[in-house]
Amino acid sequence: MGCFCLKKLRHKAGYEAPINLASETPFTVNEVEALYDLFKKLSNSIIDDGLIHKEEFQLALFKNSNKQNLFADRIFDLFDVKHNGVIEFGEFVRSLSVFHPNAPEADKIAFLFKLYDLRQTGCIEVEELKEMVMALLCENNMSLSGDVVDLIVEKTMIEADTKRDGKIDDEEWKEFVKKNPSVIKIMTLSDLKDLTLAFPSFVMNSEVRDL
Repeated sequence: MGCFCLKKLRHKAGYEAPINLASETPFTVNEVEALYDLFKKLSNSIIDDGLIHKEEFQLALFKNSNKQNLFADRIFDLFDVKHNGVIEFGEFVRSLSVFHPNAPEADKIAFLFKLYDLRQTGCIEVEELKEMVMALLCENNMSLSGDVVDLIVEKTMIEADTKRDGKIDDEEWKEFVKKNPSVIKIMTLSDLKDLTLAFPSFVMNSEVRDL
């Protein structure tokens, strides 16, 4: 009985069996176990409760728990499927699976649409697009003049907003991505295809792509 209790105590709140998560995602059981090792490191980096808090997420991305970035905030919010302010292991694996090279392209397109839809209105408006472009530039330590950013946003809206109503809905977004496949390259992390039990140091890196 003592042995059984110790076994139960190994896993904290939000833990899900690797075999179950592997059946729902492109990851193998071994890869999910590797992600659990990573998850434990992240979730215990500031608060030892087996859950990833926003500060721990920031620390993993930037090596700084206080650095504010809209891009990181949006990724955290989308990973936090239950909207309870923390990321559980199951949420971590399922959300991360969207970035797997073998994940369906439709899932990647939908995730990126949600990322840009800051106000969660079901469409991407001009200001939301501009805020995300600036956040991505900031995250990659790049700096462009306001005029250049405005030009990028204007060019994107002209091409994507085919209904000319000042916003991009999900159908327009799908068509835009189809014509500009480089837009969703940010949604594929090749390292996720070669995870092993020894996989030590995943850090989500995004790259600014031409829109």
